[in-house]
Amino acid sequence: MKFSMERAALLRAVAQAQSVVERRNTIPILANVLIEAEGESVTFRATDLDIEVLDRALAQVEKAGGTTVSAVTLHEIVRKLPDGALVTLAADPGSGRVSVSAGRSHFSLATLPKEDFPVMATSEYDCNFSAKAEVLRRLFDKSKFAISTEETRYYLNGVYMHVADTADGKSLRCVATDGHRLARIDAPLPSGAEEMPGVIVPRKTVGEMRKLLDQDDMDIAVSVSETKVRFATPDITLTSKVIDGTFPDYTRVIPSGNTRKLEVDASEFAKAVDRVATVSSERSRAVKLQLDEDRLILSVNAPDSGAAEEELAVAYGDERLEIGFNAKYLLEIASQVDRENAVFLFNSSGDPTLMREGGDESAVYVVMPMRV
Repeated sequence: MKFSMERAALLRAVAQAQSVVERRNTIPILANVLIEAEGESVTFRATDLDIEVLDRALAQVEKAGGTTVSAVTLHEIVRKLPDGALVTLAADPGSGRVSVSAGRSHFSLATLPKEDFPVMATSEYDCNFSAKAEVLRRLFDKSKFAISTEETRYYLNGVYMHVADTADGKSLRCVATDGHRLARIDAPLPSGAEEMPGVIVPRKTVGEMRKLLDQDDMDIAVSVSETKVRFATPDITLTSKVIDGTFPDYTRVIPSGNTRKLEVDASEFAKAVDRVATVSSERSRAVKLQLDEDRLILSVNAPDSGAAEEELAVAYGDERLEIGFNAKYLLEIASQVDRENAVFLFNSSGDPTLMREGGDESAVYVVMPMRV
């Protein structure tokens, strides 16, 4: 195998591969990237046995063939090469090594047989559809902050993607929750997705897939089965197992009778929460909201470190209310708001609070209060 390609293209392909590879591996081959050159392109494949990424790039191929080499080491080498360099990779089957050359720099890396590399079995997908990158990015970006990190509740360690019935018909919906907060985001249902089975996309897959979604007008091919999900652009294919579990009935958590309405400038609110939370104790980070006629007082009282208070002008016309929240949860939810105004709907100081972005009901957030 021998091929040459421009540093930037090689770096892009190797960066995607090395981010999938687990740093601590008991199986040596899983630390490697499988490189295969044929025709006018080279493919880079990496896996952790749960996720597989396949990156295809154009190259000047002198000799077809394939080998595997440490993904992290190759990425570090390519990253440190000068911009615009032409990089040549050549495998020598006799010595079992790969040479990497660019200008006056030469490296020789150990390889492992490509036959040992595990390729994820292809499965039949129940549903195939296409969606714009910006639509998928919004669905996952706005929900992923609420993914649970608690390993015992493994079925909450991802984003639940499914077809939901709404007032306007069927929607493609993403939901994530950790029991303290919840995000529910809707988008128009793409053509062909009507029969999609509901799947829980793991946290790591959400992070890896996000890298495919930077170009707004790009179409992403999505394939879903009961056990796997695949996201593909013309150059990159990301395949992942889904979480084998049942996502809880989240609709029971979303309050419908909250009538006390607070409207506030989202960025001003987030900045004020951040400022008063500076003095709170790390453990609880509790912030108290005192609501009165068109006035909101945010306060923190931490006996061991101090107290803070800030007043905001808001739109609120209901009876007086005092309620406490974890500052981190409030900040994360407020930072999801793209529009100017955030609308909070309260019931009482002990009930879950609902938040929307202005009048838009396609993104709904729920946060549980805490005692202050």
